[in-house]
Amino acid sequence: MPGLIHEKRCLPPVAGVDEAGRGPLAGPVVAAAVVLPPRGVPRGIDDSKKLSAPVRAELCRRLHDCAIVGIGIVEPEEIDTLNIYWATMKAMTLAVDALAATLGAVPGHVLVDGNRLPRWTYAATPIVGGDAISRSIAAASIVAKHTRDTIMIAAAETYPHYGWHANKGYGAPQHLAALREHGPTPLHRRSFAPVAQAVLPFPESFESHR
Repeated sequence: MPGLIHEKRCLPPVAGVDEAGRGPLAGPVVAAAVVLPPRGVPRGIDDSKKLSAPVRAELCRRLHDCAIVGIGIVEPEEIDTLNIYWATMKAMTLAVDALAATLGAVPGHVLVDGNRLPRWTYAATPIVGGDAISRSIAAASIVAKHTRDTIMIAAAETYPHYGWHANKGYGAPQHLAALREHGPTPLHRRSFAPVAQAVLPFPESFESHR
């Protein structure tokens, strides 16, 4: 990736922040904040969308071993209350708060993927396409994506009809067909149109088709 242009301009420690799960119909939105070590950064860190699931999983494991990581999770019920934009902002705030608690101090600067910042007191810079520019943001994208995928794969064991092990809660054909047939589960975002338009509510629809 292009390198550490933005990190070099900021006071240490520099944290990268990214999120996963703004678009799915089900499951939480997850944000991660990562401070990379000065040495020993795992090779292969890149925008999580460019990496395979096994590579993300291995890099996430190595990042937890060598970096300082904070994770923020906002569940579907709160997404429906706040809306997905503010839920994402909250997840990012929770992630950096968790990171700061681990550091024992606030980060010197926070680099956030995107064009907006949460309402917080941290010194921060939004970077459009940051996961392709900043290694710390790319690392955060890997942790956020792998964490959320793990949650959805586990949820697929409880709700097998929706294909979450493969689609991770996004509106794939299998997911949409199951939503029409079985209705929404407690993990669905009821404020999202395809879920709101489902004919039958949980639990009657789901229980009747199990």
